Amino acid sequence: MQEDIKKCTEILANGGLILYPTDTVWGIGCDATNPEAVKKVYDLKQRNDSKALICLVSNDAMLERYIEEVPDVAYDIIDLATKPTTIVYDNPKGIAKNLIADDNTIAIRIASDKFCKYLIGNFKKPIVSTSANISGENTPENYTEISDVILKGVDYIVSLQPENQIKSPSSIIKLSNDGTVRVIRK
Repeated sequence: MQEDIKKCTEILANGGLILYPTDTVWGIGCDATNPEAVKKVYDLKQRNDSKALICLVSNDAMLERYIEEVPDVAYDIIDLATKPTTIVYDNPKGIAKNLIADDNTIAIRIASDKFCKYLIGNFKKPIVSTSANISGENTPENYTEISDVILKGVDYIVSLQPENQIKSPSSIIKLSNDGTVRVIRK
């Protein structure tokens, strides 16, 4: 695992793309603070950049560095969630502008997967986490279903197999600073 973390950190620091196992599905990742790297993800997925991507952070403290104000209810949702849950927050800061939605929100999940936590902790910045597929195609449930276009389009592929992968995307909940809570994806 240490070799993968070292190599991924180098690739991310240089604006490259990685293919890595997450707590949900295999993901394409990059430095979430680097707009050029984010553009590479949109280009590889052949996805319109008006459709926002998810970021992963390693813990509450990192989350708080990239969101103006984390609503208190977010911590309850994070603690009580029974599956990986991504929360859409208002007013991100320090994130690549092309990751921020038109309504000034960002989708962030605190990683629960050991590899992801170590990688993000070592990198010290959030990383993009988007399913390893071309936009509009089915989300691959395992590594063997990932298309050659994606495999050839990344700079590094993590050699580890996922530990407790759910094989489906995370739940997504939107928390607005005005107290509104909306389930976007169960």
